[in-house]
Amino acid sequence: MIGVFAAISAAIAVAAGAFGAHGAAGQQEADWLRTGGLYQLIHAVAALAIMGFARGPAILLLAGGALFAVTLYAMALGGPRWLGAVTPIGGTLLIAGWLWAGWLFWRA
Repeated sequence: MIGVFAAISAAIAVAAGAFGAHGAAGQQEADWLRTGGLYQLIHAVAALAIMGFARGPAILLLAGGALFAVTLYAMALGGPRWLGAVTPIGGTLLIAGWLWAGWLFWRA
């Protein structure tokens, strides 16, 4: 299922980036969509790359990337600005996923 979620996550990231480039209401909204799309896409691909060896870290990368990006997407589409306070939780999950993956690779 990690592969399914990673593929869907990557598709959403590409769509968000395209919308940011062509349909965002303003520059701030476009920047949020671009940043969210970039982080979500990178971490979807990373999860696909490590899912066979580091399942737990792959899940954290997907969850963190999604949480990070979705809060930015929501604000870009008119959601409340307090969502910006949730965005760093996604970033923390990303950092944890990378550190966990590094630890697993180091032990191997």
